[in-house]
Amino acid sequence: MPSTPSPRFPSLSFAALHPVPARPARSALRGALAAAVLLGAALCSVGSARAQAAADPAADLGPLTQRWLDDALTRNQPAGLPLRMEVSVGSLDSRLRLAPCARVEPYLPVGSRLWGRTRLGLRCVEGQTAWNVYLPVTVKAFGPAWVLTSAVAPGAVLTAADATEAEVDWAAESAPVMANPDLWVGQIAARQLVPGQALRQSMVRAPNLFRAGAQVKVVAQGPGYAVTSAGQAMSAGSVGQIVRIRMDNGRIVSGTVSENGTIDVTL
Repeated sequence: MPSTPSPRFPSLSFAALHPVPARPARSALRGALAAAVLLGAALCSVGSARAQAAADPAADLGPLTQRWLDDALTRNQPAGLPLRMEVSVGSLDSRLRLAPCARVEPYLPVGSRLWGRTRLGLRCVEGQTAWNVYLPVTVKAFGPAWVLTSAVAPGAVLTAADATEAEVDWAAESAPVMANPDLWVGQIAARQLVPGQALRQSMVRAPNLFRAGAQVKVVAQGPGYAVTSAGQAMSAGSVGQIVRIRMDNGRIVSGTVSENGTIDVTL
């Protein structure tokens, strides 16, 4: 069991991970999106292939969706993330009857992202009747992670012996994966953790540097000055946490806990 960060892992923090992390293999996209070509099967059929393409707006949704997803995933690919992408697309409600449309525009709905279970919008922008439908999409991002080998109780300190390397779907949950052991070794379990779970940021917290009632140093900073004084912590505090402090004069201020346990207050 490794006690130091594996060289295979990038020394990155993934707290703000919102993009779709890696360029998808075109073959995987083609296989995953093949089902979208069948979207027209539930719609009214007509005589020739040309007439069907004109009367059936779903006829070209498969290739259209594939191209859009391929381009979108490529544009949002960040450098240095060793992820293997898989994309699967669902189908429209078979009861839908869409009006003929000369041009269909794919788009990502507001608040959605190409990560995990999501949806892709398709709207008619050139047709006698405007319509808008949604295709269910699942984006998986397989990559290296640390998986728990035993249960960890809430409040327990995580050690390098608690997890082993494995490949997991980073997009299976919204919380970022902690691929670098430096991000979780020495942290505290925020809840009951069970074997088989991939370690994610929502599962741990920083250890407390002081308890409620402890005397702490307060550094108040303003334009051109800094004043150091003492106060009493009104709650326990860990690095980066915002806590309230009762000053010696009775005033209550809020500040951020620094790595050395002092409280930084901006005035």
